[in-house]
Amino acid sequence: MSDGKNGITYADAGVDIDAGNELVERIKPAAKRTSRSGVMAGLGGFGALFDLKDAGYTDPILVAATDGVGTKLRIAIDTGNVDGVGIDLVAMCVNDLVCQGAEPLFFLDYFATGKLETETAARIIEGIAEGCFQSGCALIGGETAEMPGMYEAGDFDLAGFSVGAMERGSDLPAGVKEGDVLLGLASNGVHSNGYSLVRKLVEVSGLKWDDTCPWDDTQTLGAALLAPTRLYVKQALAAVRSGGVHALAHITGGGLTENLPRVLPDGLGAKIDLDTWTLPPVFQWLAQTGGMDQAEILKTFNSGIGMILSVEASQADALTDLLTAEGETVTRLGTVVSGEGVAYSGSLL
Repeated sequence: MSDGKNGITYADAGVDIDAGNELVERIKPAAKRTSRSGVMAGLGGFGALFDLKDAGYTDPILVAATDGVGTKLRIAIDTGNVDGVGIDLVAMCVNDLVCQGAEPLFFLDYFATGKLETETAARIIEGIAEGCFQSGCALIGGETAEMPGMYEAGDFDLAGFSVGAMERGSDLPAGVKEGDVLLGLASNGVHSNGYSLVRKLVEVSGLKWDDTCPWDDTQTLGAALLAPTRLYVKQALAAVRSGGVHALAHITGGGLTENLPRVLPDGLGAKIDLDTWTLPPVFQWLAQTGGMDQAEILKTFNSGIGMILSVEASQADALTDLLTAEGETVTRLGTVVSGEGVAYSGSLL
């Protein structure tokens, strides 16, 4: 057995345990801020405990979701503007949960990098905590993996995992029918999908991330494209609890064309009037730069609509008022009709 005289340590191999411990201490206040009913312990255990009874559930069904941020991270890494990608990570999970009718309860993150830079990692995880706080779910655990040789200097990747709950029998979609009104909630830009194409279009344009944004001269192009994904959780749950909501569709990769049919029963489709809203400038610029037609934009990006609700026609006005009071920009997009897929009228471009 070796007497260890060569003195080689884990740090010599590129893994700094002390930096990991420092990071945990740094993020504890941010995680504590997200605490809610049901949380049973702080960070640091081998697992995280959550009490569903304490959270107010009597006969709960659990709903789980996982996602990442995708190649939007490349822009964050190249610009050093990493503060918002944690919100993106949370949003991509919890916005999906609410589409099932579930309240997000807790969240765990996975952060992997070649060499742990405590300040950068802390900013990312503090963003995750902010997303959790805005969504009413607790950041109860996670994993930081330092893996030298697996990532280039400065690179990192993120994954998120969220669990929500609902009382048995309250799952969505439910009751979607012909004549339902489709209400669209405005997005906050490109959100977290389609960034491989976005990055290609920026390359084609010849612009750099630190150049002035073509559609907003108050910020750089990189900053504009890093606008965090909008969180719809509290607003959507308020609408669901008020009654009349039959389905919600989170508009992610695949755009309106691919995501809305996911919540429509067989034999039903959607008719959407594109003249009811204006295509935001970021998408106009992307379409112009790439020579993209309307159909391609609608099946690639959210096109300015981040969430769609299918609601009882008689309650559409009341739900519009409720969602507006919750801070949403609401557009009456169209209706559920007999048929399949999404049929568009009007024009965005």
